[in-house]
Amino acid sequence: MLMRTDPFRELDRLSDAVFGTAARPAVMPMDAYRKGEEFYVHFDLPGVDTSSIDLTVERNVLTVRAERSGPRSDESERIVSERPLGVFTRQLFLGETLDADNLRAEYNAGVLTLTIPVAEKAKPRKVEISGGSERKKINAA
Repeated sequence: MLMRTDPFRELDRLSDAVFGTAARPAVMPMDAYRKGEEFYVHFDLPGVDTSSIDLTVERNVLTVRAERSGPRSDESERIVSERPLGVFTRQLFLGETLDADNLRAEYNAGVLTLTIPVAEKAKPRKVEISGGSERKKINAA
């Protein structure tokens, strides 16, 4: 059987939950990058049920909320509990160059992937140049 003898265990657990550690951050880890005409954002959410994930976009703020619950406490006796449980939230500020109305989300193998297209107004475009009529030099005799 595993046993811990650290008298400050609960204090350490509380500070880790609030401030996070390098091995276990308090927020959901994220990667973001642009590829072509789309931005991709990946959130690590292992063990989270799809039904507990909530995405909202209000103005230019994207909020991701997810909950990971463990076994019910009355059904089991915890020996070690190092994986963070509870509600995780993260907010991203989306620039005006992104088309938040066409945002797509997919959850696969514990990773939530958001695909956000670049807005049409932000894409590079060709500008046609118009010119006046060419002037012809007239020889006067």
